[in-house]
Amino acid sequence: MLITIKEYARRNGLDHSNVRHKCQRGSYKTAQKIGRDWLIDENEPDVDRRVKTGAFKDWRDRKECES
Repeated sequence: MLITIKEYARRNGLDHSNVRHKCQRGSYKTAQKIGRDWLIDENEPDVDRRVKTGAFKDWRDRKECES
């Protein structure tokens, strides 16, 4: 069932403006814009693509050392 992004954000503990931006970028497969409103399937998983491993920690320092 399709729900509004405001309801989706409330159910998943997210900020609705961030959900809207992800819809505009195409991050959600089931997001559809109908008129001026975005609708998304209630079972769509919210994927966090941030790097949390520390792989990029101090990347500026490493770049300067290589020069």
